Amino acid sequence: MKKLLITLLAGILALIPVAGCPAPDEAPMGMAVEFMDHAAGAYISQDKGWFEEAGLNLTAYESYVTGMALASALARDEIEVAYICLVPAINVYANGGVPIKIVAGTHKYGYGLVVDPAKIKTVRDLENPGTRLGCVREGGAVDVLMHRTIDYYNLDEAKILSNTQRMNPPKLVLAIKTGQLDAAFIPEQWATMTEELGFTMLLTSQDVWSDMQGSVLVVKQELINNHPEVVQKLVNVSQRATDWINEHPQEAAEVVAGQMQASGSEVFPAEAAGIASQLEITPEVLLRSMGRMEYTTEINPEIVQATIDYIASLGYIKNSFNAADILDLRFLEGE
Repeated sequence: MKKLLITLLAGILALIPVAGCPAPDEAPMGMAVEFMDHAAGAYISQDKGWFEEAGLNLTAYESYVTGMALASALARDEIEVAYICLVPAINVYANGGVPIKIVAGTHKYGYGLVVDPAKIKTVRDLENPGTRLGCVREGGAVDVLMHRTIDYYNLDEAKILSNTQRMNPPKLVLAIKTGQLDAAFIPEQWATMTEELGFTMLLTSQDVWSDMQGSVLVVKQELINNHPEVVQKLVNVSQRATDWINEHPQEAAEVVAGQMQASGSEVFPAEAAGIASQLEITPEVLLRSMGRMEYTTEINPEIVQATIDYIASLGYIKNSFNAADILDLRFLEGE
C-alpha cells in the first residue's frame, strides 16, 4: 500500500509544472509592432485578447514610430516577435546579423506620395529647384519606394535627393501641417492623414510596385527551434485577425484607432511626443487608409527576392542573398 501511494504521488507531482519553467505553449516572449495601421492585425489581436486566448505569453508589447527603430529593437534579447515592414526586416537580417525568419505576410502596399496640389501637379515636379520634399531616413521602406519612383519615372536622382529632408512620419505630417513641405513620401496611416491637411495622394505604392510586400510577421530563429508550436499559434492568430479585418473593415478601423490613441503617448520618443499630441488618428482616417492596403498573410517568395535584390542595388545591404534564407512559410501551410 505504501509503495502504491508513493507511485501515485510521483505521478501527481509529474503533472505539476516546475516554477520558472513554463509549458511549451506558454513560452514567454516579447513582441514589437510599428505604430501604424500596417500592424492592424496585432492591434486587433491585442484588443480582443486573442494572443492570451491562444495561450501566448507576451512579456513585452512595444510600439515603435518607425520600422528602422523596431528593427534595432529586434537585436535585443527580449524581443522575439515583430510585425515589421519587409524592407527594415531585410536590413536587420543582412546588416545586423539578427537571426530572424519571416513566417507570414501581414499586408501588401501601404505607402504613398502626398503633395500640395497648388505646387506639385506631376511627379516630375519633384525635380523642380526649391521643391521641399520629405521622406524617412535612408533605408526605410518608404525611402526605397522613393527610389523605385525615381526609376519608374526616370527622374533625376540627384535633384530629388537634394530636395529631400529626412524625418520620421509624425514629423513629416507636422511639417506638412505647418507649411514646411511641398510633398512627402510617407507610409500609411500618415499618408491618408495628410489629406485632412489639404494634401493630395499623387501616387501609391500600387502605381509603381506591383504586388509590393508591405509588412511581415517575423520571429527569432531560436523561437522556431525551441517552440515551433508557439510560432504556429502566432501565425494562426495573425490569420484570424486578418480575416476579421477584411470581414469587418469599419469595426477594425475603430479598434485600431482606439488602440493607437491609447498607446500613442507611450510610443513616441521624447522629441516626437509633442508632435503626437497635435495629431489625431480617427476611425474615419484609418478606414480610408486601411482600404489602400491589401491585408493578407500570403507572401510571394519571388517578390521578397526581388525586394532583396533591389535593396542591394541601392547599396543598403552589402550583398543580395537567397530569399529562402529569411523565409520560413511552413507555418502558413500548417494552419
